[in-house]
Amino acid sequence: MAARIDHLVTSGTFSLDGGTWDVDNNVWIVGDDSEVVVIDAAHDADAIAAAVGERRVVAIVCTHAHDDHIDAAPALAARTGAPILLHPADAELWKQTHPDRAPDGELSDGQELTVAGVQLKVLHTPGHCLGAVSLYAPALATVFTGDTLFAGGPGATGRSFSDFPTIVDSIRDRLLTLPPETVVRTGHGDSTSVGAEAPHLEEWIARGH
Repeated sequence: MAARIDHLVTSGTFSLDGGTWDVDNNVWIVGDDSEVVVIDAAHDADAIAAAVGERRVVAIVCTHAHDDHIDAAPALAARTGAPILLHPADAELWKQTHPDRAPDGELSDGQELTVAGVQLKVLHTPGHCLGAVSLYAPALATVFTGDTLFAGGPGATGRSFSDFPTIVDSIRDRLLTLPPETVVRTGHGDSTSVGAEAPHLEEWIARGH
């Protein structure tokens, strides 16, 4: 059975630096009829578990540790037995949401996760926060960018642990170098492609945010 990408949208809030906002998050499920990886367990463990069904969850991968991307991760891990994986540079952010439950493993740049015969390569893409990662699946012509790159530009960098020049470097050096047909599946909103976003890099830099 060939690997595929399932998608659901969950709703909740995002809180940081004293503010709280309503958000809709993309949850990506990559795998086949027997095993999957869940990317960003946001808001609703019940809905994610229902989408997974009887399939084995190999890992719960966090693109970063903002609370809207990890709030349902411990509950999903308890239900499925899957390990939660996070880049260690986001440990401080993680503790703001889950002070009594550490991730089970670390993500590192260049690491490869395998699910349903497909490799997901971890690309460390800091800027939105220190431990942000993207996951590149060449066999699926897809990169999961979390909140690093969206349709229309970089993720937000106006809050703690974020930096605009850093996110621009990550996008330029790690994401826009991928094949132009690569589909960019984001943490919020619509998907795009490397080819659609690459021509606008200088515009984003000129905007400076």
